[in-house]
Amino acid sequence: MGFFSWKTQDTNESIANSFSSRATFTVYMRDNAGNRWREDNYEGYGVFGGKDYYEFLAEMNGLASDRDLGIELAFDKSKICIYPNLNEDGSKAWKNKEPESCDFQGYFYNDDEDEDDNDDE
Repeated sequence: MGFFSWKTQDTNESIANSFSSRATFTVYMRDNAGNRWREDNYEGYGVFGGKDYYEFLAEMNGLASDRDLGIELAFDKSKICIYPNLNEDGSKAWKNKEPESCDFQGYFYNDDEDEDDNDDE
């Protein structure tokens, strides 16, 4: 299975995993009941502070704590009522908003994309 990653909801930063060329940073996963899980070194598989994002998504939406159910649910948004939050600031209040997926899966960055591509010289 490949990597899973998102952008933080408070800073819009890609959550890099520990195998990528980018440094990891602390991310908090929070629920609507005030619980939070702290992850200091994200490994890229959807686990924050020992809690699996997809299992948790299923739990928060009244399903069994099952990763496969959570993955199915994430891609069939018609059944989702509430989402876990992913933030850099652990004090941020929970908001019912889906975290945006990271196109680079937290690993496959094109770090050259910011370079000047002007070859007219």
